Amino acid sequence: MNLPLILHIETSTQVCSVALSSGTECIFSKSANEEGMNHAKLLNGFVAEAMNVLNNDFHALNAVAVSSGPGSYTGLRIGVSTAKGLCYGLDIPLISVGTLDIMTVAALNSINEKEALLCPMLDARRMEVYAAVFNTSLEMVRPIAADIVDNNTYKEILDQNSVYFFGNGMNKCKPVLQQHPHAHFIDEIIPLAENMIPLALKAYQQKQFVDTAYFEPFYLKEFHTTESKKKMF
Repeated sequence: MNLPLILHIETSTQVCSVALSSGTECIFSKSANEEGMNHAKLLNGFVAEAMNVLNNDFHALNAVAVSSGPGSYTGLRIGVSTAKGLCYGLDIPLISVGTLDIMTVAALNSINEKEALLCPMLDARRMEVYAAVFNTSLEMVRPIAADIVDNNTYKEILDQNSVYFFGNGMNKCKPVLQQHPHAHFIDEIIPLAENMIPLALKAYQQKQFVDTAYFEPFYLKEFHTTESKKKMF
């Protein structure tokens, strides 16, 4: 059985990133972190470079995976539009991969504790972040929410587990969170297309595709910030 060839597009933050995979192997990866959200300028060129690896045989692709947010409206719109255009033109499926899931894949390389929890954070305004909580098996144990970070926001899970925080929302929360002995921090974790590979491959194998015509990503502006009253466990 031929290994699936999947093109991965990640544009949820100011980082523009493209990867190409054959099964679990990354055979092309390129990213740029530029101020000013230059995805419109960079993305098509990155896709063209990726396809050079396949001698520009677009019909060799089995699927396109795209980051689904939460993230920047502009970045996600450009990435999803490009992914949809490719899927329409090539008649191949579209795979959606969550931005926080992608960040968690990257963070796993820095963690040796099997029972630890991982909390990716994307910056919102003031002391707000968009966050979720995962275990080391990449299972989401608390869904995405808009959190107002104070001393009590993650106290319940911190009292019971080591929790690793990372992402561009981490730094502004660190002075508050680092007061707890179970809080740990991982620097320089950003969503990259190459970290989509295991998630997209699993979705492809399980035929978990999204509707190319109607799929819409989760834009940050569509979240409503509330302080959760529910217990996490």
